[in-house]
Amino acid sequence: MNAECAGLGPELHGLATRLFPIARSLTGPGLRETLAILAEIATPMEIHRWSSGTQVFDWTIPDEWVIRDAWIIDPAGHRVVDFADCNLHVVGYSEPVRRRMDLEELQGHLHSIPELPHAIPYRTSYYARRWGFCIQHSVRERLLPGEYDVCIDADLGPGRLELGEVTLPGASPDEVLLSTYVCHPSLANNELSGPVIAAYLARLLSDRPRRHTYRILFLPETIGSIAYLHRFGERLRERLRAGYVITCAGDPGEFTYKRSRRGDSLADRTAEHVLRAARTPHTVVDFFPAGSDERQYCSPGFDLPVGSLMRSMYGTYPEYHTSLDDLSFVTPDALEGSLAMYLAIIDALEANETLEIAIRHGEPQLGKRGLYPTLGSARETEQRVRDMMWLLNLCDGTSDLLAVAERAGRPLSALAPIAVELIDSGLLLRRAT
Repeated sequence: MNAECAGLGPELHGLATRLFPIARSLTGPGLRETLAILAEIATPMEIHRWSSGTQVFDWTIPDEWVIRDAWIIDPAGHRVVDFADCNLHVVGYSEPVRRRMDLEELQGHLHSIPELPHAIPYRTSYYARRWGFCIQHSVRERLLPGEYDVCIDADLGPGRLELGEVTLPGASPDEVLLSTYVCHPSLANNELSGPVIAAYLARLLSDRPRRHTYRILFLPETIGSIAYLHRFGERLRERLRAGYVITCAGDPGEFTYKRSRRGDSLADRTAEHVLRAARTPHTVVDFFPAGSDERQYCSPGFDLPVGSLMRSMYGTYPEYHTSLDDLSFVTPDALEGSLAMYLAIIDALEANETLEIAIRHGEPQLGKRGLYPTLGSARETEQRVRDMMWLLNLCDGTSDLLAVAERAGRPLSALAPIAVELIDSGLLLRRAT
């Protein structure tokens, strides 16, 4: 689909592989390490910070969580749970604990999935103080009666929340937002597909001429977008033309596009047009106020034009929020395909503009301008003439190129270069903004 993406799949998967072992959370060293690695590709990255206890709208920035190690040792002296083996084993933001307890008490702090007996679930408790372990149900069923040695070596206290922002200025102050989250531990599709695609989008866009300004965010989910909106939301309200939350984009499933709250925003129209024009199987779902950070950007008081292009949507595949969402679940081809689809959407946003015909009455004569073929009946030539006719008929200063493409049943990518030719010939004029 896009030559710029060709062959990048292994690089994307390699970056995900490098990031996979890091114990990330809303705050702490794992998040900082992740941002530092992404900043090697997505540059220059500015880091924004909020201190614990800071009020951001109806929310409060939480304490910082630092975890070093954790384990459960059974009565026979075996480590039945070891944080070093999988960082999903500890409930996110668990309080520190070092105790001995019997199995009955321990069971109250264990989480497993009976229907997925070999999967470790992902659980968090950001705003309620507790501690806990996540464990394969098959292991849980074999736990011995008796006393267990339990340890979570962690700190939970005042610190800071951080997020990364890459700003790529364009010829216009009009902005496109690309947002992804960096707060989940070892989850490949639900977590890492978004940051690795966003990082490579930043790299590819940095080498391009840009009509729009691109703002690319790497933030902890929910509280990060809320904090960002609290500090920079008015700027987004004034300048944002389209935005997308990048998540769950690395599995080989079909594409899913979730619309913005508006339902017909430029972000929605562009993404749906590109998916249709690519003739790739996909599903479009209307906005609902759950999921990822699109629900913050689309929240009352902002209602920004932000949708989300995914593959298998969060919560719809059995591997979601479990250890089965590993590096084998995401593929280089799927990551590369998602990167290419996002670039195709960006290409469409860049090409889209509102034009008006210079000749107010009647159809312009193309032949005297060298635009009409002197030899007829070639299929490619006939299509080109039809495309010119659509543009000259519908570009009346009120319809953008995306609307013309939809009415004509043609890809915007096919009409855009012809529109430029008609502008150069003086038949179409760019509408003053």
